[in-house]
Amino acid sequence: MAKALKLALASDTILISLMEIVDNKVMVFTPGAMDAGLGDGLFWASLFFSLAIAGLAAFPLVRWLISKGRGHAVVHRFHHHDGDKVNSEHAGHGHPP
Repeated sequence: MAKALKLALASDTILISLMEIVDNKVMVFTPGAMDAGLGDGLFWASLFFSLAIAGLAAFPLVRWLISKGRGHAVVHRFHHHDGDKVNSEHAGHGHPP
């Protein structure tokens, strides 16, 4: 479990950092986005746009991490099963038992 936790934290920290950097840069360079309030459509539109761009920026990193045997998706091999019972975390998520 410690190995899985370390792996998840390391990969998630890298990915979240990248996404935050891209998200913040897009927000700063979108005219008016930094001054828009929660009730402004510009706030929500620029937030959606910046997160979409951040997700696209992170996608190659996710693929690279997985190809190197790292990354959050790889942590699934550390999930424990009890006989025929599926870990409750797997239930309803399409993971095989």
